[in-house]
Amino acid sequence: MKKILIIGIVASGKTTLAKQLSEILHIPWYELDCIVHYKTGAVRYKRTADEQLGVIHDIDQYGEWIFEGVDRSSYRCLFDMADTILFLDPPLWKRRIRIFTRFLKQNLGIETCDYKPDLKMLSMMYTWTRDFEEHREEFESRLIMYKDKVIRLYDNPDLSALKNRLHPIEDRAQ
Repeated sequence: MKKILIIGIVASGKTTLAKQLSEILHIPWYELDCIVHYKTGAVRYKRTADEQLGVIHDIDQYGEWIFEGVDRSSYRCLFDMADTILFLDPPLWKRRIRIFTRFLKQNLGIETCDYKPDLKMLSMMYTWTRDFEEHREEFESRLIMYKDKVIRLYDNPDLSALKNRLHPIEDRAQ
């Protein structure tokens, strides 16, 4: 596992797992949202699809990486580039609770975010979740092409499913 793509819908645990794996494997991780929505000072703008690919290819030149994010057509090249694809798929009820809990934590200042955590954003997260479920079959049909490198995790952290594939950098030479 040297090039890992963690994919899942809002509140599936992508960032949490990326941080854990980054620590265990000593591999840098990147939030795809930060590649799509670039922030310079107080201004946040959306990169074009070509700009996003440029950033991804620049990172890829350094070797190992962990990318985490939702499925977007602009960076589906990562499905081919990754040697491991982790699809985080916790139950819908759990994701709904996580979305609301995250919203509360962000508004109480307990958790930070790169967007404005207002009711409009909360509504959008639930909309994205509903849209994902409505188009789940289409998404999963794309994953079939990569079945040899996809690991589906129904909860996070469920590192037990990865135990035999996790080898920290110092153990790789063995």
